[in-house]
Amino acid sequence: MLASEPDRLEAALPSREAEAARYALLRRLAPSMRHHLVVNLQPIGMIYEVMDRRLRAAQPDLGHVQESAAKINSFARAALASCIDVVGWLAPDDTASVAVDECARECASLLATSLSFRGFALRNEVGAVARKVRRSSLRVLLTGSLVHASDHLKPPMQMVLAGQEEDGGVLLKVSTRPSEGDKGFAGEPNYRPLTWGDLQALAAAEGAVVRKEGEVLTFRLPWAE
Repeated sequence: MLASEPDRLEAALPSREAEAARYALLRRLAPSMRHHLVVNLQPIGMIYEVMDRRLRAAQPDLGHVQESAAKINSFARAALASCIDVVGWLAPDDTASVAVDECARECASLLATSLSFRGFALRNEVGAVARKVRRSSLRVLLTGSLVHASDHLKPPMQMVLAGQEEDGGVLLKVSTRPSEGDKGFAGEPNYRPLTWGDLQALAAAEGAVVRKEGEVLTFRLPWAE
């Protein structure tokens, strides 16, 4: 018996559990994304104030004014790129691929500050894994693993992100161990904790399997076609 069009469309959609987990993850990433967006916008106002004072001088130094205008243009371009990048988190392109080491740096950079505020020191040890995987899958599983681990451990903790090439894909690992660092000073998370069920639903939606052995999370992604 042939499936109806609505049945085929429903089968192609992510599960409700995966959708709920993705929403929860995005809510948890929202403060880090907001910081990512404003980093390149804040200097523009300061540079404008300096340029305005120089233009009000009796004999403006046009060289300095042109230099300030070039800086504003540079920060504006970077801010635009940040906006486009954040939209990619909200509405991912499932056909886009990325080098594993590049995406690992991106995710570690996005979360490092918020994790440190909560007493977690993140170290990225993913080496030169330049082969590519689906960008949306790696983003979700990397950040989801880091957020989940931080939600269920008591700081201070050191988190280590590592990865290695295997036949047909890459194996990523998030390991944790107690440290003697700062316990952090941030308050409660801005949304609910990310559960183990959430992480499993995200992995299933991305065609991966996530495993936990003690305080070590691992997942494997195939190479992009």
